[in-house]
Amino acid sequence: MDLSELTTKAKDALAGGVPGFTKKVKFDFGDAGKLLLDGETNEASNDDGDADATLSLDWDNFLKMAKGQLDPTMAYMQGKLKISGDMSVAMQLKDLLSKFG
Repeated sequence: MDLSELTTKAKDALAGGVPGFTKKVKFDFGDAGKLLLDGETNEASNDDGDADATLSLDWDNFLKMAKGQLDPTMAYMQGKLKISGDMSVAMQLKDLLSKFG
């Protein structure tokens, strides 16, 4: 999977809304690009816009998390995942992440 495929999956997952997800979250994959999820408008893009929470991690670790091979809490504790902004917003993503795998 590449960023374009992920963006398409994210758009599909957000279509119609996700219960309880009303904020903006940005995934920053470094040189691989960015994914911005907007829970207010239920849209996904590769924009580098403002977000309530930003999750920074490399592309390979993101793929492992999306497939359930890397626990987000362990990734955070090991420094593989960095979160800036509202941590509670980031914690709402677990169910949504499973749709990206």
